[in-house]
Amino acid sequence: MKYLPIDEEYLRDVLLELLRTPSPSGRTDAVMQIIGDHLKDLGLPMRLTRRGVLRATLTGRVEDTSRAVVVHADTIGCMIKRLKDDGRLEVVPIGTHSARFAEGAHVTVFTDDLTRIHTGTVLPLLSSGHNYGDAVDTQGVGWHQVEIRLDEPVYSRADLEDLGLHVGDFVAIDAAPQISPNGYVKSRHLDDKAGVAACLAALKALVEDGSNLPVTAHLLVTIGEEVGMGATHGLDENVAELVAVDNAVVSEGQESREDVVNIAMLDSTGPFDYHLTRRLIGLCETVGLPYRRDVFRFYRSDAAPAIESGLECRAALIGVGVESSHGHERTHLDGIRRTAEFLTAYLRSPLTFSDWDDTPTGALEDFPSHSVQPAEPEPDSYPGRH
Repeated sequence: MKYLPIDEEYLRDVLLELLRTPSPSGRTDAVMQIIGDHLKDLGLPMRLTRRGVLRATLTGRVEDTSRAVVVHADTIGCMIKRLKDDGRLEVVPIGTHSARFAEGAHVTVFTDDLTRIHTGTVLPLLSSGHNYGDAVDTQGVGWHQVEIRLDEPVYSRADLEDLGLHVGDFVAIDAAPQISPNGYVKSRHLDDKAGVAACLAALKALVEDGSNLPVTAHLLVTIGEEVGMGATHGLDENVAELVAVDNAVVSEGQESREDVVNIAMLDSTGPFDYHLTRRLIGLCETVGLPYRRDVFRFYRSDAAPAIESGLECRAALIGVGVESSHGHERTHLDGIRRTAEFLTAYLRSPLTFSDWDDTPTGALEDFPSHSVQPAEPEPDSYPGRH
């Protein structure tokens, strides 16, 4: 088995389109419309849940057992907490991120009237060196230490109200994507729009190849991962395996890299499934894709809410390597492309276990010898114990 070639121009164009479309958790309609349009162009049947999660399906030879790839389209952002008397805006974060990395960011503020959108900048309270001098350097860090300066002639709360602004309005941090000549992508919100782009590029390759998948596969695009409500619904009891595609942590003390497939062994919720994770490792080695194993401490993905909501499946996580995640992010096109290539190989491979309560029947035979075979069940074992 080999991975399929990826349309790199498509991958690049989709990535930039997604990055340029604001989608903080809670306000994701625009980006989900774009993703839905791409899936429609690929001819894939889709279902949109009441809560706005999107599921696309590639029918395989076996339909009563399936697998899922899960990725999130929502990003970190902010919300207006207070209209200040001097015409500035106090905000609180949506998702977990530090005001340290928001300082200086350009933002887009959305009112309830969709025709009234405003731009601005996140600034520390002491933002003028000529006025505050050295006090600028000693000001603390935190969301109570920053405010938004709108690009409007506003000097009072009444001025803000006249613009149609309210407490609870969404604030999107502008991505400002750039791609360097040597393939580095610098942008906010690569978590997880790089993952979405990889998934769409992989599906395009599979559809154009006419691949006959061994089992039905779903792509689930979620809209609340950054606030802990990702893959809580949208899949059924037929799903035997779930692979979340998210960012991998590229930082001091971590093993992940920006240009390879990164496989998580554990995050803050605990270890990922032993057998599925080792299968993914074996798959990388079989098809010749470079990979790294890593452990993430302050991290949670779509896999956790899926399991917590009662989905009975094996779960694993792969990631596009993102440097300075939830800050001034960077990755490389090679890493996004290789993640897409990996997904084409994974979705064309057999399930880790052909049946949930049996030992594997040849499912691992094409993989390196270090891929672990489960032991025979003990006499007192319960179904599914491997």
